[in-house]
Amino acid sequence: MRILFVTGGSPATVFPLVPLATSARNAGHEVFVASIEETMPAITGAGLPAVRLSATPIRRFITADRSGTPVPEPTDPDDHMRWIGYGFGRLAAACLPPLLELCRDWRPDVVVGGFLNFAAPLLAARLGVPYVRHSWDTGEPPVVDVAAEQELAPELAELGLAGVPAADLWIDICPPSLRPTDAPAAQPMRYVPANLQRPLEPWMYRRAGARRVCVTAGTKVAPDNFYDYLVDLVGKLARLDAEVVVAAPSAVAGDLSERLGVRVGWLPLDVVARTCDLVVHHAGGGTALTAMACGVPQLLVPNMPKLLAPSRRLAEHGAALMLLPGQDTPEALTAASEELLTTSSYRERAADLAREIAGLPSPAEVLGLLEKLA
Repeated sequence: MRILFVTGGSPATVFPLVPLATSARNAGHEVFVASIEETMPAITGAGLPAVRLSATPIRRFITADRSGTPVPEPTDPDDHMRWIGYGFGRLAAACLPPLLELCRDWRPDVVVGGFLNFAAPLLAARLGVPYVRHSWDTGEPPVVDVAAEQELAPELAELGLAGVPAADLWIDICPPSLRPTDAPAAQPMRYVPANLQRPLEPWMYRRAGARRVCVTAGTKVAPDNFYDYLVDLVGKLARLDAEVVVAAPSAVAGDLSERLGVRVGWLPLDVVARTCDLVVHHAGGGTALTAMACGVPQLLVPNMPKLLAPSRRLAEHGAALMLLPGQDTPEALTAASEELLTTSSYRERAADLAREIAGLPSPAEVLGLLEKLA
């Protein structure tokens, strides 16, 4: 069987699909992963065959329309989520022609698309093969889908479709206890942390005597993107009595290390998180799920409106605290971190989530459903 995985946007959109794609290859199926240029290292680093669809970075699709005219970033939360949806719609429109070209030579039996990758359902409809939607976080706001569908009106009309086709199977890696109450039915799958690796050093897997806190703003940190957010976040925790390690892309690690004076670099988060007492971060889905799978409490400081709803659900579950933009003063961050580090209920609830995730069907088990679809 041939399975085409379609993803894109950032490495964070690739890693959640790696366990299922790897399971498929291990079972003897042919697997391709199609994405944009900036995600190629994440795909090939996971040992998967990668097909480049576009050299244009995701940020360009979001901040400019199809003619290249800049689209200002809205300040209103609802408008911001639509802004993201329109950008991912433009990404899908750009990726569809090279996907069709790929499928002239390599026709898949099943197409698996990550959340917000709308080229996958359009491609599957054009080919007449099953489409599987695969979540990559703990939930995306429905308004993003609506905006993307509006942006894709020309492509949908050309294909004779009234809207973006529904999935034949939805695979959800969000723990069932954290799913939105109005979320459609889905096939749950165990979240298995996947990230680019590097040679391990003893400090990465050895718990020291001091409390350890990992701080990160995700895989998209760059000099012009969330860099200042991360520097600010670490600086506000300076008075916390704990060892602080910072997970950041290699391209900015050297400069950040000099500025922050702590360990900074691309960390194997699936290893390091298990040695941590707390993860403080931007509320990104991959980071949050990795901390959940490792049973670690979290302090969430969402840096995008779409991250607010899943952050609230995690905080209401009792495994995290959330501070909204404007609330994240040094005093508030330090106090919240101390509460998470010293109140046992947060670690107990985090451990409950880890057990829930571990009890879900494995990627190898869910693969059987794809085989039946084909």
